[in-house]
Amino acid sequence: MENSTDEYRFQSFDPDTQMLLKTALKDPSSVDLEKVSNIIVDQSLKDQVFSKEAGRICYTIVQAEAKQSDGNVFRRNLLNRLQREFKDREDMRARSIHEWVCYVTFICNIFDYLKVNNMPMVALVHPVYDCMMRLAQPDALKNEEEVDCLVLQLHRIGEQLEKANSQRMDQLFFLLRDGFLLQEGLTSMTRLLLLEILEFRAGGWMLSSTANKYYYSEISD
Repeated sequence: MENSTDEYRFQSFDPDTQMLLKTALKDPSSVDLEKVSNIIVDQSLKDQVFSKEAGRICYTIVQAEAKQSDGNVFRRNLLNRLQREFKDREDMRARSIHEWVCYVTFICNIFDYLKVNNMPMVALVHPVYDCMMRLAQPDALKNEEEVDCLVLQLHRIGEQLEKANSQRMDQLFFLLRDGFLLQEGLTSMTRLLLLEILEFRAGGWMLSSTANKYYYSEISD
């Protein structure tokens, strides 16, 4: 997964920070990796487009550091920062739904990209599930931004998550099914998204071409 540094979305940073990040991708031992991890997390919590990209950036730095020095300073700092934000997630959600959704997007991207022996990091499995379970609570299902985030992340990492812990996936989908069937006050878009993700998992994490045409024509309308 080799990448040119020019491919990454660094335009939103000042020139010095851009240079720091580009150096981290190629020569991680020459920069302050704790500072780099904090810059990436801080930006990910503000910018959802960047939070989708950040997993790839982190993967590249982790690979470069391992190759250069067999080190894991960046990964350790990144996970410590993710853990601190995770502990404060309810305060974060109360402060800003946008920041919370960016955080979930980011941690799911890290789960997707950073592997140990080609397996997801065990340390992230339960925190990612806890985020998903929070997005499936009745108050969150009334917020389309949170529902959209939940469905997007399940499309992306649902199958990997289920392999890591199928019991928790069952619990999550009990919540989603009950929300779809029993909860009042959901928008028609939320109901459509919930039905689609229920069918997506029931089909083995894929949709039939007929279902795909149905849902995506409805959503585009």
